[in-house]
Amino acid sequence: MFDLTRLRLLRELAHRGTMTAVAEAMGMTSSAVSQQLATLAREAGVELLEQVGRRVRLTAQGERLAAHADTVLRQLDAAALELREFAQQPAGELQVAGFSTFAKHYLLPAVARAQRRFPRLRVRLSELESDDALAAVREGRCDLALSFAYNLVPRAPVAGLSAQALLEEPVLLALPATWRDRGGAVDLRRLARQDWIVGARQSDDGLLAERACAAAGFAPRIAHTIDDYDLMLRMVAAGFGIGFVPQLALRAPSAAAVAVRAVRGAPPTRRIHAWTRDALAESPLVRALLAELREVVAADAR
Repeated sequence: MFDLTRLRLLRELAHRGTMTAVAEAMGMTSSAVSQQLATLAREAGVELLEQVGRRVRLTAQGERLAAHADTVLRQLDAAALELREFAQQPAGELQVAGFSTFAKHYLLPAVARAQRRFPRLRVRLSELESDDALAAVREGRCDLALSFAYNLVPRAPVAGLSAQALLEEPVLLALPATWRDRGGAVDLRRLARQDWIVGARQSDDGLLAERACAAAGFAPRIAHTIDDYDLMLRMVAAGFGIGFVPQLALRAPSAAAVAVRAVRGAPPTRRIHAWTRDALAESPLVRALLAELREVVAADAR
């Protein structure tokens, strides 16, 4: 059985390169470090060090044992952290605000996982659009806000709030199923005479259409303002207009009735962040839910 302190010294030597550097980092003398590594070599039954001029370096066996030491010590650190977290399991109520498309596919599974893992954690959900969710966090009415922003309509940093990125997804064009192209990206200039459908409750959807179309040399003719993506897709299928739809919203059954195309050139994207007050960023409640959210998002991407 190897001594963990000696394994740590070997790992430090592999990382730092000299006995002197290891001794300084570990608060020991160079002689003490050398003695401990000599003992480790006897325990291992192989030569771990070799003399090169006035310095020493790891042998091939020493490098292999140092790599194993790094793995073992990392696992022990992870185990210690897990035990500390278990001893201080998140308990209490967490108020979360977010928008429906993300909540349906990611937030609800993450909340269910978090509450199974931490039975004393309770999550309260509010459906709010991005601006309203951020305002609720700033004003203390909720603890965590899930918001989105388009790359063509970036969101400025908010004083006193911390943001963590969760997901970036493409934003695509929803067109009638009769659209004559059979695939490939669409040049927006071909859509200058179309009616457009944008969101009703916030300005970002309209700004996205305006800026994307402006880059193509025209102003979109906005005919309808609809927030529900399922309704919007049904309207596109019925020929009422066209519009931008984030990839996540295309999981609705009504998406099967429309043609979906990317935008030629620099396609728009939607970025989703979790926001909380700086004072809550390290809260066990916030960290527990964010960890589950990241796992659900990552699992969906696999």
